[in-house]
Amino acid sequence: MKKRALLSVSDKTGIVDLAKELIALDFEIISTGGTKKMIEEAGLPVMSVSDVTGFPEILEGRVKTLNPFIHGGLLAKRGEADHARQLEEQKIAPIHLVCVNLYPFQQTIAKPDVTVDDAIENIDIGGPAMLRASAKNHEYVTVIVDSADYETVLAELKSTGDTTKETRRKLAAKVFRHTAAYDAMIAGYMTGLTGEQQPEKMTFTYELKQPLRYGENPHQQAAFYEQPLGSAFSVARAKQLHGKELSYNNIRDADAALQIVKEFAEPAAVAVKHMNPCGVGAGKTIQEAYERAYEADPTSIFGGIVALNRPVDEALAEKLHEIFLEIIIAPEFTDEALAVLTAKKNLRLLTLPFDKGNDNEKVLTSVEGGLLVQDLDLHSLDDADLRVVTKREPTEEEWAALKLGWKVVKHVKSNAIVVTDDKMTLGVGAGQMNRVGAAKIALEQAGDKAKGAALASDAFFPMSDTVETAAKAGITAIIQPGGSIKDEDSIKKADEYGIAMVMTGIRHFKH
Repeated sequence: MKKRALLSVSDKTGIVDLAKELIALDFEIISTGGTKKMIEEAGLPVMSVSDVTGFPEILEGRVKTLNPFIHGGLLAKRGEADHARQLEEQKIAPIHLVCVNLYPFQQTIAKPDVTVDDAIENIDIGGPAMLRASAKNHEYVTVIVDSADYETVLAELKSTGDTTKETRRKLAAKVFRHTAAYDAMIAGYMTGLTGEQQPEKMTFTYELKQPLRYGENPHQQAAFYEQPLGSAFSVARAKQLHGKELSYNNIRDADAALQIVKEFAEPAAVAVKHMNPCGVGAGKTIQEAYERAYEADPTSIFGGIVALNRPVDEALAEKLHEIFLEIIIAPEFTDEALAVLTAKKNLRLLTLPFDKGNDNEKVLTSVEGGLLVQDLDLHSLDDADLRVVTKREPTEEEWAALKLGWKVVKHVKSNAIVVTDDKMTLGVGAGQMNRVGAAKIALEQAGDKAKGAALASDAFFPMSDTVETAAKAGITAIIQPGGSIKDEDSIKKADEYGIAMVMTGIRHFKH
């Protein structure tokens, strides 16, 4: 008896050539729908599933392969006499090779005008059932879900008449990854329709974008995975125009820079080092913004990452070319800018659409044995309940400085203090165990520029010592969430020094 292969694919890349090679190897081909039509049009012999089952497709094709003549042929253990006897009694022929991929659910829900009915009709039932059955019985069945594996399978069939157990197991594992990802995508879509925020089970799927040379340190293995249908405003979706491969730390830092720069509607430049901003500048032009970001900390920017929210032209490229940077991210680089910047062979240049962010994404943080899931921190001053709590109101210039500081401090590791004027950061204190310590670092960096500047704190002052430290450095305006039982102490201290203090009612911890 000839061996049987069942071919039924949505992605028809190379399927006719596969069928031709299998027929040459004395396989009998079973197929359905468009796959069968393509094989027939190529002049190759092929049977329909209905020919095998003796039952027509019904319910608009929803039921065609869910039949004992198919699944019996897939699941029978060839080495067991009782299974062989039952196949013979029921006149079921074993199926030796299955090549199936699934209805294009992901591509369907990616369409901006997709309807729920269209999405549901593209949930495959028979395909996953055949794949899972074949993968479960990989001791005897070769199962293919990816056209990239056709060549390997055919080479082994031509060499020995069968695939190796090792290959069949690898292919089976790939099938289960594929069907798990498919179901995760469907589960996410359906959960979204219901509006459930904390379902009893949370499933995510990611696709390998690239292996990485190593992780945070050279002794750690790492890889970069991309979320299907994830935000276009993402380093995962960025187009790399030039430079060497991104590293694990590059990717983390690039993401941090993007999260900060998207806070700004006006031209803005952000320099990041070790996931904290070392300089942020805003201006009437992107070159002015970059010059301020550079001036904010010309030492730390060396070897850092710069994100700009406007295209880079030749004049700005010349400025960027003057120092060593790991990555430059922008919406666009002019040809002249590229000519300047690509002279540095290792400098990575990335572009992505700055108008394509996805505010619905979740923030995932792994802990050993678990996963924390939360919303993105999307609060801005437009969302906050701003209250001037001191006797003195901020001046117009101080308001601008406070707002800039608040945009930045939410992206600095806690405890965080940021000192700014109305155009740029002057000092950043990040990741300290106490708030006074963070303030001292930021104020020391600001130096004399702290006189008349604003100070932003990501969380409330537990006591008035931070206000006193700020006042002695010359700070004239402070923005902070408030909410401490000792808020009045901080307010009195600010009034004592003539500082204008604004409370937002919003905390921005970042661990």
